[in-house]
Amino acid sequence: MSHAIVNPADERIIATVSNATLEEADLAIERAATAQRGWAALAPVDRARLLRRFADAVDGAVEELARIEVRNSGHPISQARWEAGHVRDVLEYYSAAPERLFGRQIPVAGGLDVTFNEPLGVVGVITPWNFPMTIASWGFAPALAAGNAVVLKPAEWTPLSSLRLAELALEAGLPEGLLQVVPGRGSVVGERFVTHPLVRKVVFTGSTEVGTRVMSGCAEQVKRVTLELGGKSANIVFADADLERAAATAPSGVFENAGQDCCARSRILVERHVYERFLELLEPAVAGVRVGDPADEATEMGPLVSAEHRERVRSYVPDDRDVAFRGTAPDGPGFWFPPTVLTPARDSRAAREEIFGPVVSVFPFDDEADAVRFANATEYGLSGSIWTRDLSRGIRVARAVESGNLSVNSHSSVRYATPFGGFKRSGLGRELGPDAPLAFTETKNVFIAVD
Repeated sequence: MSHAIVNPADERIIATVSNATLEEADLAIERAATAQRGWAALAPVDRARLLRRFADAVDGAVEELARIEVRNSGHPISQARWEAGHVRDVLEYYSAAPERLFGRQIPVAGGLDVTFNEPLGVVGVITPWNFPMTIASWGFAPALAAGNAVVLKPAEWTPLSSLRLAELALEAGLPEGLLQVVPGRGSVVGERFVTHPLVRKVVFTGSTEVGTRVMSGCAEQVKRVTLELGGKSANIVFADADLERAAATAPSGVFENAGQDCCARSRILVERHVYERFLELLEPAVAGVRVGDPADEATEMGPLVSAEHRERVRSYVPDDRDVAFRGTAPDGPGFWFPPTVLTPARDSRAAREEIFGPVVSVFPFDDEADAVRFANATEYGLSGSIWTRDLSRGIRVARAVESGNLSVNSHSSVRYATPFGGFKRSGLGRELGPDAPLAFTETKNVFIAVD
């Protein structure tokens, strides 16, 4: 069965992609297992060289990949170029890992004890539709560096850039079957990654609801899992902060990628006696967000990914309830939704649930303790920001907020050289950073008796 791929900016069908059957998924996994044995047997220097060639191939296709993402995902072209370059950078970073997966020599009596980091085998990577290229690379780059093969299931709505990346891997000289993209339904392909005994780890990025099912299924085989799930992150603004800067940058912290970002700071918490002033500063910043044709170099925010998702986002703003102000969005074809600012009650649905769209709620708080308490009043714990001129307070609040990735006087969440992951129901395990390849290995201990 084929699946129609729609451009979210104009609702036109741009491609059709065949969904893999259960039998095709099995064949892909078996090919991966065969390719992995040869890949693991290569000298580390040779694996590193091929990963660098893959990075070079991506670098030569940055514009092509960016244009694919514009049409398939509706990402603004400037953002899509960054995403393609990020894939290149992730591959370059982890190309150093094969020669640096050091074991240890442990002092023991009666002989020599050494450890080895052995690859798991086949890794299944299941990616979401919001950042198809970048999140794919977070899984496949360290997994390949550690000596594994990868089967990757992209989201049904946005498979095109991942399919092209797999082609580039072959063009760069990676062995056939080592990195395969297997489009299809989650209930077929994704489920098979969970149940197939040759898949020894599943990396899943998506909703907490599905992530719990993946975790439960992997437990039956004691299969390793990394989960990056939902978020309801807080952007905490204290009265001593640079309010102009905090308000000017707040839109990028939540409206980038049309709010379809699990790190989106979708709750802004502002100290009460500067709350009204902050809203005054925020309104022109929101009005200034340029929403439009993602192929336009000046566009800052594109459409939502689908009509179905737009209706879900719209359900959080019934009858314009609690709307303080809005930006603008195009009329006509496309899944458009304007940047929207709410001032709801703390117990409202918009305050509690992940919206995954360009909707932000602004709340006053009384003091530091109140800000921390409300920031933590969620089942999620992925990201967040703290704005203050008091560095001691910034560190203190960062330690108190139950979240895996925090920034002070910034909205940065992800760097490939630092670990990324969530607390609570936002995930399990960490991606990225220098230790990421180790998450795709087993530690083998060997004792050698010495007479």
